[in-house]
Amino acid sequence: MTIEAKPAIEVKDLAFSYEESVILDGVSFSVRPAEIFFIIGGSGCGKTTLLRNLVGLERPTRGEVLFDGKSFTHADANSRKEMLKTFGMLFQSGALWTSLTLSQNIALPLEEYTRLPADEIRNITAFKLAQVGLAGFEEHYPSEISGGMRKRAGLARALALDPRIVFFDEPSAGLDPVTARNLDELIVQIRDTFGTTIVVVSHDVDSIFGIADRVIMLDRSKKGIIAEGKPSEVAVDSANPKVVEFLTRRGVKAG
Repeated sequence: MTIEAKPAIEVKDLAFSYEESVILDGVSFSVRPAEIFFIIGGSGCGKTTLLRNLVGLERPTRGEVLFDGKSFTHADANSRKEMLKTFGMLFQSGALWTSLTLSQNIALPLEEYTRLPADEIRNITAFKLAQVGLAGFEEHYPSEISGGMRKRAGLARALALDPRIVFFDEPSAGLDPVTARNLDELIVQIRDTFGTTIVVVSHDVDSIFGIADRVIMLDRSKKGIIAEGKPSEVAVDSANPKVVEFLTRRGVKAG
């Protein structure tokens, strides 16, 4: 008998409102360990809002988020801080501090969450930059490198604490197709090498079909999930025209 692994992430009946405006209502799903899981949907459907709830930047109006079976939503401050150490986040812009070098940017979480000596932190930051193909760029500032390189530097910072889960907010936004595909390959490499669980907010159909193990699709009018599963199967099997239109646009074929 096969024993099902405990979900890395569980979302139970999550709802979220801005004042009187309901953005999400009754959202439930789980993410498996070492899975590349995409949250997809059209503009304004609540993708980034859901992501912000997952990482603690927003608190659900109702429901909860659990990591490895432990409630993140209802945890006390110390427990939440410990849980935060186990995941990284790549923001859409990269969110690097422009006044700091790449090495200094990657060092920030190590300085905040560890007591490692300065020389060891320098070694780790150099290794993390090499991991994303930026060896030799330690002393460069964000303004001195390309947009794709800034995304990779942001990913190096997200990986600084060797997180079990990494969240991505529209990683291909603003990138040319070749650079976007290279970033996709890097995401897969990280998952395959370290067993990292990956959660990606995206509307990039090429990335969805290229690297996603499973997806959930959110809908603005429903304020929740209208499709869930493997991208190719969802595109073929869904009876919802919104799902079919979204996943078969731009000449991308399902299957």
